[in-house]
This record gives sequence, C-alpha cells and structure tokens, in this order.
Amino acid sequence: MLAGENGAGKSTLLRLLLNLERPTGGRAEVAGLTADQHGARVRARVGYVPEDFDLAPRWMTVGRCFAERAVYFPAWDSAYAAALCRRLEIDVSRRIGQLSKGQVRRAQIVAALAHRPPVLMLDEPSDGLDPAARDTVLELVSDHLSQTGCTILASTHLIYELDALADQVGVLSQGRLTAQMSRDALRETLKSYRIRSPEGWATAPDIPGVLHRGQFGREHNWVIRGDEADIVGRIAQSGGEVREIAPLNLHDAVVHLLRQGATS
Repeated sequence: MLAGENGAGKSTLLRLLLNLERPTGGRAEVAGLTADQHGARVRARVGYVPEDFDLAPRWMTVGRCFAERAVYFPAWDSAYAAALCRRLEIDVSRRIGQLSKGQVRRAQIVAALAHRPPVLMLDEPSDGLDPAARDTVLELVSDHLSQTGCTILASTHLIYELDALADQVGVLSQGRLTAQMSRDALRETLKSYRIRSPEGWATAPDIPGVLHRGQFGREHNWVIRGDEADIVGRIAQSGGEVREIAPLNLHDAVVHLLRQGATS
C-alpha cells in the first residue's frame, strides 16, 4: 500500500512505473523490466486503474471498449470479464458517455482484472464508488489476489479501505518516500506509550522517534517509533513510569508517519 495526502506524488509515481511519464533521474523496474526501456512490455503485465475516469471515447460502448482491450491483452479472459460485469452490475451495451463516475470506475476495475495480470496498480480504486460498490470492488481485488498471487500496488489517502490487503506500507510525502516497511515491522516499531510522570517532571527523556505528544496532568500519551526496550529504559531513567504500551492500527500508524513526513 502506498499512502499519502493529496498531491504527495502517488499518481505520478505509478505513471513513472508504467512509463507514462519520464523521470528526471533514477530508474524503476516492474516485474524485472526497466520501465523506461520496456514501457509497453511493462504495461502488458499490469492491470492499471488510473486516478482519472478516462476509459475510452464517449461514443464507444463498454462492450466495444472491452473487445478492443482483449486484442491488446492475449490473456484476456472473456468469461471472467463477464462474471466481473455481473458482480459489478455493468451494462456493456451502454456508451461510455452515459456512465456516471462510479460506473466508469467499475468498468476500469473490470479492464484491470480481466487479463489476470501478475501486477495490479490501483490509484485510489474506490474513488467515485458508493459504499456497496466499494465493498464489492475490494472483495474482487482480494479474490483476485488469492487466486493469482499477483502483486498489488495500491495508492490511497483512505488507509482504512485497504487495511485487509496491505502487507507492505510505503508513505509518500511531498514527493519523497519517507517510510517503507512491512506491516509487521510497523506494528513492532511504532507504538503508543501511556506514561505517568513524577511530580515536577522538569526534564522529559531525550527519545528519538517521538511522533506525537499528548498530556493531561501527569498522564502522557506519546506515539514513538523505535525499539521498545530502549524507549522504556530512557523513560524510566528520567523518572517516568510506562503504564501501558499498545501497537497502533494501520490507519493511525500511517497518519502519524504522514504528519512526520510533512514536517521533516
């Protein structure tokens, strides 16, 4: 999962990986292929849902759009595409120009999944969808992952939506990747500490990695990224008492990392 605020550069990064935009420096590889040298081969291996709602010319029907895509993707599975259309209630006889944003997004999901790609790149995949359609899309993506073992790179600023899918987390802030780790590592290294300070606690411990400080009287609630034993030792040495330690859920953890990235 690639998380970041609006304007952080998530969409640009996906377009760079697909060679739809050219980098000013560095290089990117997708499925063992250098993106800027093998753009067409990369795109053939990727199911892509873009940030915008540009699917096909407005006069074209959804069915005609899918038929054209089948020509370019030899692995296109027409039966699978039809099943996806039924699940997402897509009328393939309708013209693109007659569709709402949510209907276009559902058709984009079908176009991304129907050739069973080894890589999915999903840019705000639930954008434009009502709650019921959003749940169905996430179920279909989850099913696709379990059936194909594909790699999914999904960008979002709504972290909770991809909670069930994420096993790796990247945080993008102002065009920079400020954090990248497994979900297990995130849970292990980023925690909430409830601390009881002594009367007149004049000197708070010098602890690197503090992302948030909250206080009510002598009770402190800090969010800290680092080694738990080292953190507890520093707090104890300063006279404080750690009353409780708890891991953060994915949403809260990423929000704190985003705030850190925005201020660093």
